[in-house]
Amino acid sequence: MPAQTLNSPESLRGNSKKRRRRRFLRRVSFGAMGLLLIAGGAGVLLAHQASSVRSELQNVSDLLTQLRGELENEDLPAAQITLATIKGETSAARSTTTSPLWKSASYIPVLGSNFSAVQEVAVSADDIAVRAAGPLLDKYDSLNWKSLSPADSRFDITGLQEAAPAISMAADAVRLSYQRLVSLDVSRLLPEIARPVGVATDQLEELSGILQTASSAAQLLPAMLGAEGARDYLVLVQNSSETRATGGIPGALAVLHTDNGKITLSEQSSAVALGAFRPPIDVDAEQVSLYTARIGTQMQNVNLTPDFSTAAQTAKLMWEERHPEQIIDGVLALDTIVLSHLLDATGPLDLADDQVPDRIRNTDLPLSLTKDNVVPTLLSEVYKEIDDPEAQDAYFAAVASRVFSAFSEGQGDGAQLVKALGSSTTDGRLFLWSSHPSEQEIIATTPVHGSVSGPDGGGAAFGVYFNDGTGAKMDYYITRNVQLIQACPVDGYGQYTVRVTIANNAPADAASSLPAYVTGDGVFGVTPGYVRTNYVVYGPSQAFLETASVDGQAVPLSSGRHGQRPVGTVSLELGPGETATIEVVFSKVVQDSEPRLRVTPTIQSLEEVIRTLESDTCG
Repeated sequence: MPAQTLNSPESLRGNSKKRRRRRFLRRVSFGAMGLLLIAGGAGVLLAHQASSVRSELQNVSDLLTQLRGELENEDLPAAQITLATIKGETSAARSTTTSPLWKSASYIPVLGSNFSAVQEVAVSADDIAVRAAGPLLDKYDSLNWKSLSPADSRFDITGLQEAAPAISMAADAVRLSYQRLVSLDVSRLLPEIARPVGVATDQLEELSGILQTASSAAQLLPAMLGAEGARDYLVLVQNSSETRATGGIPGALAVLHTDNGKITLSEQSSAVALGAFRPPIDVDAEQVSLYTARIGTQMQNVNLTPDFSTAAQTAKLMWEERHPEQIIDGVLALDTIVLSHLLDATGPLDLADDQVPDRIRNTDLPLSLTKDNVVPTLLSEVYKEIDDPEAQDAYFAAVASRVFSAFSEGQGDGAQLVKALGSSTTDGRLFLWSSHPSEQEIIATTPVHGSVSGPDGGGAAFGVYFNDGTGAKMDYYITRNVQLIQACPVDGYGQYTVRVTIANNAPADAASSLPAYVTGDGVFGVTPGYVRTNYVVYGPSQAFLETASVDGQAVPLSSGRHGQRPVGTVSLELGPGETATIEVVFSKVVQDSEPRLRVTPTIQSLEEVIRTLESDTCG
């Protein structure tokens, strides 16, 4: 084949292709350089913006501390100025993180999720400042402690009604912000981003719960306090020295009367005074099979079931059968620890002369009550000084009446009173039920509902409840702790063990040193000084109840179902100084999130009773 000459057509075509390739490469090269320069400029701008956003959000954090102090000092003008500054900072952070450049950065591989996360934090902060803090501050005069606390036995219903929409708006804003942050995958974030996001998420979860409860209270309280007509509520004072599933045996009873915000204690009585009900009050057959017909025969046994709704409805029917002229609109239950919390807020209280019969005044029982002496006095000392159950209940009633009077009259610090009620609710020591369906529907969304039925067990996947079988007041000497232990999955299903450790701390000579009324004196077949308890253990709806053991030895397990939940009961008897450990095993558990545990409240703090979830290391 002849060689190509310099000017041959073939040579010219080859040179033309090379020139086109060179022009193309030059254009690509210059374009790439331009993109790099633009990206570099954007990177500098993003770095500047990130620094600004960080500064703005840090300022918000610092200003929130300042705002809290101003509100505590009731300096509303200063608080409004501080909030305006906060809004300026959150608005700037939101504007930056929702800009086209910031949004584009969220698509950068690996690092993009960090920009998205910061955007969500900024948007949430701005939403809370504008839609939560703003409306609440506008209604500050209706929401401060002085306005919320009763005065002269009357609540300010009007102020609460006016504040309800603002509280609801704030609750919705915080709930949506929490949902926005909790949906973030923090495992994809840099540590310096993940940590503050995690802290913010936890804080929003807590705040959301508080505001949802406050919103429910604002919707409920006006009507329940008699804004639409007078109401009557039955109060059960639960005695923790003899356990029942919701706390303790209902001994002292009272009726609260509300009318247009004014609350009065209209009547006091006792479970003993009501006597036995023959035939029994009708109760759900499923629960009768678990807790026997006793649940409907005496007021003292209505709360053998941990389902407060059932206990409250049964108590209402019992009261109305003995008082046919009176209609009960709702039932409230509390225990002695709640009284101690309230005394912490009110300070020491003296019992009035007309509140205490002479037979009690002539004993060594204190007539001045404090947060420190009320629990041992009501749960122990009263039995040493008084051997008549009716007189004991009279003393209980006198104490409860005095604490109620102090609360309703606004005695003590309002913030402390609200704190006392809040901690009592958190510990599961306050329960409320309404006979009005629309109100009960709202109560069911709050921590005071006490329901254990339904697939989620009222918010707790596992429950451990204590019912006394001694027929005495020995639970004052019992300590317990409860722990949930997660084993490695089997065939894809969860495996959990509920462990309950119990100690009888009664004196060795309890049979002779303690009053017969406290030990039971063997009336129900339990040796004096010993304590018999029925431990009722609930699992989640999607689980199987397997086995039970005491100190590693298999024991009989009574089983049944409550709604969709499996229930097992183990009976245990312990002598003075003895300890034991019960373990109940659940298999084939379907649990998407970390399980929660609910227990019967006792004289111990909740932190002492519930131990941290323990999990096996799985390969």
